[in-house]
Amino acid sequence: MRTLYDSESFVVVHMRAEMPPDPGTPQGGPQLARHGFEIVDKRSGKEVYLDGLWAEMFQQRIAAWQEKTPTQEEVENTLEGYATLAQNPVVLH
Repeated sequence: MRTLYDSESFVVVHMRAEMPPDPGTPQGGPQLARHGFEIVDKRSGKEVYLDGLWAEMFQQRIAAWQEKTPTQEEVENTLEGYATLAQNPVVLH
């Protein structure tokens, strides 16, 4: 798990399937089948998890941002669009 972005409004975390489990996690505990991104909208207290095709499209967006650094406003506008998908309340972060 790696935090990619953290602002007053949003947090974006990359969850990688190939990462080994935490030492405190019992062997055979739940592991991710594939990588994904969790986007937390701090304003609403909700989160959305992107995996599969959604994660691949978001990964492409991140790659484009690495080539041409966006403004914070551009990043926030993009995350706002994904945040409209957020339905799950944030329980623990």
